[in-house]
Amino acid sequence: MASAGLIWLAAGLGAAALLSQLLLHVAQRRAWLAQPNRRSFHQVATPTSGGLAFAAPISLYLAFAAQEAPIASGWAAAGAGLALLGWADDRRELCRGLRLGGQLLAVLLTLWWFRLDWPWWGWALAALLMLWHINLCNFMDGIDGLAAAQCLFFCLAALWLAGDLPGWQARLLWLTAGAMLGFLAYNWPARIFMGDAGSLYIGLLTGGLFLLAFVDGPAPLAAGAILLTGFWFDASYTLCVRIATGQAFLEAHRSHLYQKLAARHGKLRTTAAFAAFCACWLLPLAWAAAAWPGWGAPLLLLAALPLALAAWRLRAGLPERRME
Repeated sequence: MASAGLIWLAAGLGAAALLSQLLLHVAQRRAWLAQPNRRSFHQVATPTSGGLAFAAPISLYLAFAAQEAPIASGWAAAGAGLALLGWADDRRELCRGLRLGGQLLAVLLTLWWFRLDWPWWGWALAALLMLWHINLCNFMDGIDGLAAAQCLFFCLAALWLAGDLPGWQARLLWLTAGAMLGFLAYNWPARIFMGDAGSLYIGLLTGGLFLLAFVDGPAPLAAGAILLTGFWFDASYTLCVRIATGQAFLEAHRSHLYQKLAARHGKLRTTAAFAAFCACWLLPLAWAAAAWPGWGAPLLLLAALPLALAAWRLRAGLPERRME
């Protein structure tokens, strides 16, 4: 199984690297460029929508996997549609209602095809959480390699912790991990950004994988939540602080914890530190949560503790002028 997985990993890596190179040329020629703004850390216009490089092969795999697992067909369509919505938003900023409506439609389509045996309130809660997860992935895609590194870590960790997944899901995790590696060759440091085309897609993909592997699958819920701590805590903490302090929380800003760290230590070092935190802190805690399910809640709090301390110390969510 491991050797077959490595083949899928290599396939994802090759496909994403090839498509990233192609998209880099297309983006440069067609002026698909991300302009510097209040939220960004880049100083010059940079090619964007590179997330299509991994969205395309993953969606293609899901379409073929529908022959083995019908639930994959709706997931493939929803993901492809969301990537195209993100691509359109990269080209010309869409209105907030259209973006949110498209995201909600993708979430509902995915959940409908998953056919989860839950009560109505479980479906509603899952839809809200997936919608938030898609947006927090978008919020956290602000420095080189961060979102792709999170997705890579999640896939490899899920393969280890949820070893009893059906074959098509395991292949999907291997393929996605390879695709993230192939894209990271162009995104860390960034020659091309994934853009909304990629960050929205990652949100739907990892949200669906979380449901299948940790909510309705073989691994405990707390273990999956621990693996995603780096994203859900930073985005949620920052949003709560901005709301509580009366800021215009829907406007672009640079007050996330990762942005504060990047401003002090640089983008590449921050992403590297994040990856080390995931591997050395979150992964052992997720393993412990899988081994001792009764300790899931305390372990989840422990996982977030270093981030909570750092967020408090660096005043995440507050304007930079308050740090002076």
